Amino acid sequence: MISLSFTHISIAFGAAFAAGLINSVAGGGTLVTFPTLVFLGLSPVMANATNTVAIWPGSLGGMWGYRREMREAETRMLLLVAPSLIGGLLGALLLQVTPAPLFKTLVPYLILFATVLFLLNEPVQRWLKGQSSAEEHHSGRWLAWATLFQLLVAVYGGYFGAGIGILMLAALGILGLTDIHQMNGLKNLFALCINGVAALYFIWAGMVYWPDVLVMAAGAIAGGYGGAGIARRIGRPTVRKIVIAIGFGMALSLFIKK
Repeated sequence: MISLSFTHISIAFGAAFAAGLINSVAGGGTLVTFPTLVFLGLSPVMANATNTVAIWPGSLGGMWGYRREMREAETRMLLLVAPSLIGGLLGALLLQVTPAPLFKTLVPYLILFATVLFLLNEPVQRWLKGQSSAEEHHSGRWLAWATLFQLLVAVYGGYFGAGIGILMLAALGILGLTDIHQMNGLKNLFALCINGVAALYFIWAGMVYWPDVLVMAAGAIAGGYGGAGIARRIGRPTVRKIVIAIGFGMALSLFIKK
């Protein structure tokens, strides 16, 4: 039985607060909370499940923080909720029944690709517009691809989750969104769906350690809500740079760990 000492609570809360803030701005908070839970004594599988349940409320806080930008989002973006829910459940099932080595090998490459895609978003978007004379057909085609991409991201999110924010921001950029704050709001909505359905499965399967969940959920909510305000204050260009830096940092850390 893990004793929640003051030090334990402080470390867990602090890690979750940082993760909620990071996830609100760009994504990648799991790389803070997951190793923290392992450090605090949980097995990797239980740490992963506990982390998903604990960090889930942070997406709710982050989405609420971007509610102003969310009101202006196109209705078609809500279609990505469905693959988020389906993929999140599939990923949770995979965590319980599938060995991870191959998937873990692919993760840094996936995050690196998405970060480069996000970095090159504007020139890629200009190129895409130049390739299509019918904007609606172009949008419909890319929405279909984005739905498939979101399903794959959601499967990974339910399975482990580090970097899903970067991947979703890249997909939204390809769809033509340019307001980083609106993109973050939508990203938080989809993360809420992915992690929510995965969290329900982990709870049902008895895979979580509740004392850490309660402490970290409070930290994630505070960090998620505070992150949206910080993002507005520092401005869009700076947020984009933070997104790119976090993406490259996550990919590099995962390459080093291999």
